[in-house]
Amino acid sequence: MNNQVDFSIPQRQSLPGILVMFANSLQKTVRALWPMLIILLVNFKTTNKLLLFGGIVGVVVLIAVISYLQYWFFTFHIDDENNEFVIQKGVLNKTRITIQLHKIQQVNINQSLIQRIVGVHKLEIDTAGSDKKEASISAISHSLATILKERLINHSAQNEKAKENKVVEESSYDFIKIGLTSLIKIGFTSNYVKSFALILLFFTTIIENLQQLNTNVIDEDKVTNYLDSLPIITSFVVVVGIIILLILIVNLVRTILKYFDFTIQKSKQSIILSYGLLATKNTLLNPNKVQRITITQNYFQKKLDVTTIGVDQASSDVDKVKEKDKIEVPGCTANERDAILSLLLGQLPVKGVKYLPNWRKLAVNTFFLLILPVLISLFVNNKIHFITWNDWAIYCILFSLFSGTLLWFSFKNYKLFVSQDFITKQNGAWDIDTTIIEPYKIQAIETQQFFWQKVTNIGSVTLSTAGGTVSFTTGNYTQIKQLVNYWLYQVETSDKTWM
Repeated sequence: MNNQVDFSIPQRQSLPGILVMFANSLQKTVRALWPMLIILLVNFKTTNKLLLFGGIVGVVVLIAVISYLQYWFFTFHIDDENNEFVIQKGVLNKTRITIQLHKIQQVNINQSLIQRIVGVHKLEIDTAGSDKKEASISAISHSLATILKERLINHSAQNEKAKENKVVEESSYDFIKIGLTSLIKIGFTSNYVKSFALILLFFTTIIENLQQLNTNVIDEDKVTNYLDSLPIITSFVVVVGIIILLILIVNLVRTILKYFDFTIQKSKQSIILSYGLLATKNTLLNPNKVQRITITQNYFQKKLDVTTIGVDQASSDVDKVKEKDKIEVPGCTANERDAILSLLLGQLPVKGVKYLPNWRKLAVNTFFLLILPVLISLFVNNKIHFITWNDWAIYCILFSLFSGTLLWFSFKNYKLFVSQDFITKQNGAWDIDTTIIEPYKIQAIETQQFFWQKVTNIGSVTLSTAGGTVSFTTGNYTQIKQLVNYWLYQVETSDKTWM
């Protein structure tokens, strides 16, 4: 494959792409029907074998036919006359996607496990960090993907002649590599709530489907009798211990699978992030387009010297950016964090002048998140009597201690720092988030003061960028207005570009 590929002629994907489409469709089908498949396996002895295997063969054949038709009707090309990249796809419903070349923000070349086995790559086109993935090619050779990526990023009327003469590739070198030890540390100390939610969803789905078919795979009475035979404290420790163990295992597995061999390569004008064990991901990051940086670290991570850096680029709709598409650098040491920040921001951020919230922020949060729930539980228990008053008192004390501790640390960690070049907000009770933006990248500023806040001179400010917002509430309103004037002056007088 050479650089003289004529992309003005509609191109098809690589022929092995049929296998990729087949595998993806089969995977989606299995994901949609996995509870039913588990139930069929459990009841395998009483299931009609002919009907079961006949249905499986029929579904597989149907998916294979659809995959071939998807491959055949999928084409892509560059429309030089209109300066657009065009994708045509669809078997029954034809779809034509046109992307203006000057709006392309980045082009990523990724590879899933099945794509690695088949020997093809996936090329994704991002115009503004949106969640729309129609602008992607699922099966393309690496050489063709590299040439197409270069054409899409560099294509313009001004440099067309230069590209025809010679295509120059930027040399890159490894800048930072996150080791397995750091990934293990971050896997054991993060995403507890998310992993718990996944575990809860998995088991509730399984149990619900089994109960609907009256399948006694799990003897609930036996489990309940076993726990009842143990002392209350022992039963509590056993249940909590199993949940914690499952959460840690899920955290570790997800982190290693997603971020294995995380490498940051630095070229002349961009940064390349590559990572993944089963599915590899390759993301090009332009420091000029970085809008917001969030550094996350909790107590355990601080002791282990690891942290996570989240990067938000310019996006037309920040709220629609999927979680899996967000850019994160996990398991950085303090030195690696400083090196990455210097690379993305041009210098290490300075915190500057510190601004604290009014004590009323703690009072309001305490009322709504601690006192009000206790009063509601008091009212409900008085009407229904679902637990004894002694148990209610114990639960309320435990809840008050836990909630009160979180509220206090959340208030204590809530701070805003302002320097000439950076605006830094810190918040969080356990996971402490430090969000950094540069004043000249601000697109809009909104201040707010409720009528009951005028007497106490407190208010809020929200700074909007193309990559997200930063808000500071219940601050001194006079100071907020002074800061707003200062930031507006910086935006109007700055000659720096952020795209």
